[in-house]
Amino acid sequence: MASEVKVPTLGESVSEATIGQWLKQPGEAVAVDEPIVSLETDKVAIEVNAPVAGVMGQQLVKLGDTVAVGALIATIEAGNGAVAAPTSTPSSEPAPAAPTASAQPPSPAPADEASSDPAVLSPSVRRAVLEYGIDPARVKGTGKDGRLTKEDVIAAAAAKQAAPAPATSAPVPAPAPAVTTGSGRAEERVKMTRLRQTIARRLKEAQDTAALLTTFNDVDMTAVIAARDKYKDLFEKKHGVRLGFMGFFAKAACLALKDIPSVNARIEGDEIIYHKFVDISVAVSAPGGLVTPVVRDADAMSFAQIEAAIAEYGKRARDGVLTMADLKGGTFTISNGGVFGSLMSTPIINPPQSAVLGLHRIEDRPVARGGQIVIRPMMYIALSYDHRLIDGREAVTALKIIKDAIEDPTRLLIDL
Repeated sequence: MASEVKVPTLGESVSEATIGQWLKQPGEAVAVDEPIVSLETDKVAIEVNAPVAGVMGQQLVKLGDTVAVGALIATIEAGNGAVAAPTSTPSSEPAPAAPTASAQPPSPAPADEASSDPAVLSPSVRRAVLEYGIDPARVKGTGKDGRLTKEDVIAAAAAKQAAPAPATSAPVPAPAPAVTTGSGRAEERVKMTRLRQTIARRLKEAQDTAALLTTFNDVDMTAVIAARDKYKDLFEKKHGVRLGFMGFFAKAACLALKDIPSVNARIEGDEIIYHKFVDISVAVSAPGGLVTPVVRDADAMSFAQIEAAIAEYGKRARDGVLTMADLKGGTFTISNGGVFGSLMSTPIINPPQSAVLGLHRIEDRPVARGGQIVIRPMMYIALSYDHRLIDGREAVTALKIIKDAIEDPTRLLIDL
């Protein structure tokens, strides 16, 4: 008798999701609690595990379909756990065509390469594979259960450029059918993921609702870099986590939010809600797009606790295992575009928050110090804010507090 697989409870106020990726195909062996399908919600991807062991049966919905909580999406048939050849069903997603270079059937993929099957690559990974010309079967995945991430593909591309070009290369599987235009050039049409649709909607709502304005400043990173270089090894040895720059900026932001409460507030109707705590949303890159997990009570945390929380969120985002609870709330956001090489930007606030701090790349620039031109490691920082709630004086003052704390980290210790 077949066992039913239904959409589980997805989280508070979340009633539906989109079928993002089938992790098991009909006929494949399934272990109990093994992930068989990935569901995309408005915020995160959620994996649905098999309730029993057996053989994957019918897939009752297709990729991209919207399903409600409690909906029947698949069945698991009784079996002895042997892997059978996938069988097609009327409702299942068509399997990609096999390469024509060889008439022999493909041999089973090794365990560490099973995740490189084009059928189970996420959209962002498929696009990266096509863009960089990488054979996913030759790349070892670092994501959950050995699945490929976009970072794996980028790293493989960098290694490929550094190494001598081989005489022959394996053909790269096409990530999606290409459509030829009238001019003979190919295009690819990919449906937006639910997460990307939500990001687009929320950013547009922020622009339509808030009176957005951005103020800028630059920061001399000399003192922070010196402190980090001096103590990073001892810090990692004692706390088991690397000492990065985000901890300094998070602590500096807490000082600013304490002195300028409106930057840590939000508008609700005709009222202003002032938060007596600091929950910092940290923008991190996930395979499906940008997400903002929340470091709660950051004002009461140590450097080590903040760095550990951010590192854990970054890893979970790359693995696609963030939960709704990780993303809920937040009173202020820090976004670091510098890790991607950004020199300057105007970040958009994360509603219902009223401000966001944007960090950028560090580069040596000539600056005047004591009447002399010297070279210092400088970073532009930006504070975008809702002018309905935060006046320009308050925004500039908050950013200046952050600048002063970074340029003189002793302020972080004596609460100045």
